[in-house]
Amino acid sequence: MTRKIIHIDCDCFYAAVEVLDNPALRGRPVAVGGDPGKRGVIAACNYEARHFDIHSALPSARAMYLCPELVILPPRFDRYRAVSRAIHHILRRYTDRIEPLSLDEAYLDVTESMQCDNSATRIATALRRAIHQELGITVSAGVAPNKFLAKVASDWDKPDGLCVIPPERVQEFVAQLPVKRVFGVGRVTAEKLEAMGVQTCADLQRQSRLALSQTFGSFGERLYQLARGQDDRPVQTSRRRKSVSVEKTFDHDLPRLAHWQAALPDLMERLQRRLARLEHSYLVSGLTAKVRYSDFALATTDGAGHQPGEEAFAALFENLWERRAMPARLLGIGVRLRDMDAPEQPDLFPEERRQALALQRSGGL
Repeated sequence: MTRKIIHIDCDCFYAAVEVLDNPALRGRPVAVGGDPGKRGVIAACNYEARHFDIHSALPSARAMYLCPELVILPPRFDRYRAVSRAIHHILRRYTDRIEPLSLDEAYLDVTESMQCDNSATRIATALRRAIHQELGITVSAGVAPNKFLAKVASDWDKPDGLCVIPPERVQEFVAQLPVKRVFGVGRVTAEKLEAMGVQTCADLQRQSRLALSQTFGSFGERLYQLARGQDDRPVQTSRRRKSVSVEKTFDHDLPRLAHWQAALPDLMERLQRRLARLEHSYLVSGLTAKVRYSDFALATTDGAGHQPGEEAFAALFENLWERRAMPARLLGIGVRLRDMDAPEQPDLFPEERRQALALQRSGGL
């Protein structure tokens, strides 16, 4: 059976809630973020602010320089969670197969929903209308046969838009899709693809599965599928974690490695508190650390380990310092997780993998 998937994404959610609670802000550039005088950064902003090139992760001081009339409000996560719960209450009128991605977006599987005569398009229209009328929040939605296409579609006609990709239009839609719009394709991957002459999914379809696997590893196999609009992932009503991390932006740059190490106890305490709240089915499978330097460049490093401790993270910080000895404005640490309750994923391409390994052993790669 062809799935009917809806991806909903609230438009500028945090800022929208702030404007909802204070109508005097309507039409003004609004952002949610940290204090410009304390090296804060922007967490989210509305479209009026985006006209000034303001975006998330931008330093608040820079945002105020770009738009002196910008209103920056501190985040109120309790309020955002309350509105998110109200949105999910509306979603459950149409299906109980809901996979939350964050406070402001979710997948819905309405394949077997009896609402709106089982029309996914009409369901998406109805839930968007209900959320706006009852809560005052606008929601963009994408309707498609799978999660990948539904997520792309929800971003296609923002804000307050609805984009539908019926099964018969999948190949036409995917062929003209820029590879930069493919989930997981970041700057580095996009540059590699461009060097290969690949700019659209139609270009990507001309690359063999084996060639993509050799260039991009396991993600190459995923690219081969997504370029053809293929995505068999089900909507998971119980979302599982893949990592846990904490970070801190400092009031003043930390100029030396010793200062980075001195920040570890506080970061460790916060990380341990978050880990303590995890279910027992999770195991730590690796460690990670990151730094945002005083010039805003970001670097990360990963390490092996099953027991997060200060000594292990100190070594990761040392690795980052050796790469670039420069003051840090932000430091972060975290762990990668293995979910023991998750089913094992089958190898989708065993024959191609065997061929690649054979070539590798024979010196053919």
